[in-house]
Amino acid sequence: MKRLALGLGLVAIAGAGIAFALTAPRPVAADRLEAIAAIDGDAAAGETLFWAGGCASCHAAPGSEGDAKLVLSGGVRLSSDFGTFIAPNISPDPDAGIGAWSISDFANAMLAGVSPQGQHYYPAFPYTSYTRMTDRDIADLFAFLKTLPRSTVASLPHEVGFPFNIRRSLGGWKLLFFSDKPRVELAGADAQVVRGQYLVEGPGHCGECHTPRNPIGGFVSDAWLSGAKNPEGEGVIPNLTPGGKSIGGWSASDIAYYLESGFTPDFDSVGGSMVDVQKNMAKLTSGDRDAIAAYLKALPERANGWE
Repeated sequence: MKRLALGLGLVAIAGAGIAFALTAPRPVAADRLEAIAAIDGDAAAGETLFWAGGCASCHAAPGSEGDAKLVLSGGVRLSSDFGTFIAPNISPDPDAGIGAWSISDFANAMLAGVSPQGQHYYPAFPYTSYTRMTDRDIADLFAFLKTLPRSTVASLPHEVGFPFNIRRSLGGWKLLFFSDKPRVELAGADAQVVRGQYLVEGPGHCGECHTPRNPIGGFVSDAWLSGAKNPEGEGVIPNLTPGGKSIGGWSASDIAYYLESGFTPDFDSVGGSMVDVQKNMAKLTSGDRDAIAAYLKALPERANGWE
């Protein structure tokens, strides 16, 4: 009996050791970090990524408009079934923000969801989409962020209870759901659709809201962009595939015009949380908005993800 107990204890210890190793944060490979650090970031190009990525929508103070949206002091609250996540200060302030970060710190956050302290970030920060960004775009975005005003507003802690406050457990979540592979395979896609796929699946992180999730927060893989229940209140997030009633009947030019102007084909206007997204999309080039529309029209039809 003692030998059995000892054996079980050893198995438990070995299992715990394996789990601890498997859930360790995995930064970007050293050679890739060196390559990114060697890129001379273009702040002007980075501004496009800033708006495509919706950085101000979460990291500017709630209710900010105009130039105030460039002061990334944080504070937006994101409610979920796992707790409330509060966007941090990512201004260039060296103490309150990310001004003391290196390009490698930034790349690890964006591409691997790993903090400068070597901890997992919660996927409320959509690194699960940003991981598809190119090295050049990471360098350009970082260059642009460094040009923005500093803010000394301290970041607030997330309001997340046990067991979700155990960050190490996110390593297991990443093993299940974190990948830089395309969300859909579009065989024979032309250059415009490929560009749209990059913007939607990468910096635009559209799927973070428009794709349903399973009980532990992972995307339902065969329901990409099919819409989801609104995690922050009543109603649903629309189905963006050609099978959806919301925009399924829209033409590509209808979608592109909506992203530019905020007006639907039947002269309704954008509302809810999409208001900020549309304002960001309006700052992209017409070519990029056309590419997003072309990608959405190329998607396979999906039934509504919330049903």
